[in-house]
Amino acid sequence: MSGLPDVEALRLLVLVGELGSLGKAAGELGITQPSASKRLSTLERRLGLSLTDRTRRGSSLTPDGQVVVSRAQRVLDELTALMASAEAQRSKADAMLRVAASMTVAEYLAPVWISELCQSHPELRVGLQVTNSEHVPELLRSGNVELGFIESPHVPPGLASTTVATDRLIVVVAPAHPWARRRGPLTAQELAATPLVVRERGSGTRIALEDALRRAGGADANPLLELGSATAVRGAVIAGYGPAVISEMAVRTDVADGRLVRVSVEGVELRRALRAVWPAGRSLIGPAAELLALATRSR
Repeated sequence: MSGLPDVEALRLLVLVGELGSLGKAAGELGITQPSASKRLSTLERRLGLSLTDRTRRGSSLTPDGQVVVSRAQRVLDELTALMASAEAQRSKADAMLRVAASMTVAEYLAPVWISELCQSHPELRVGLQVTNSEHVPELLRSGNVELGFIESPHVPPGLASTTVATDRLIVVVAPAHPWARRRGPLTAQELAATPLVVRERGSGTRIALEDALRRAGGADANPLLELGSATAVRGAVIAGYGPAVISEMAVRTDVADGRLVRVSVEGVELRRALRAVWPAGRSLIGPAAELLALATRSR
């Protein structure tokens, strides 16, 4: 009979050697004596050896059985170590969730999702790496994070995705800017031709803006000033550097309080999907799956 021995049969044989009784060994494993006898017979046929002598007074190992038991014990010890190591790795993975998120998601959405997750799992540590949308796929492919969030209009190759929120980019200016008193909406051509305060290349906001301008028949954005965060862009516009296209979430309070003025624009679709992404073909499990469920539930 070919194939590897059954692990539970090896465990049974070791117990027979320790206890001197097939019935006691069966009881230790929680199986019936006939089932134990059948299991030992199968092991003997698989190995081609007689392993036990069974009498009315009990069961003892044959010389071959003693040799097999000495090796079987080492196999079982290694399996026990393997299972303990796997359990330790699972516990470590369960206790740490690594996430990468683009700036807008990291500033305005992810903290709420992570807070709710940690309320359900007080022992969980979440590492949130804040970066631009272009860098998130690299972190996922390298295995540095389990789950990512991006603002880009297109899903990078090799990643699975789902939409977790919809954001709107809006044009804002300082109250003293001429556009603040403008009556009609801007056109795509005007927006593309005007020097803007913009995010750095690779950011989701910059990618979404330039994609929208190209779809509207315009050119890429015309940078007046490139900055690395929505907070920096917002501050530059308030200081009067020039107009910007920025997430509505980032300036909602400033518009309501009059520090910034929203300018309408026509012919340009500035709504965008915010997406969760993870390696294609890989199922999310544990805290990563729970965080994704919280994010999608809140949309």
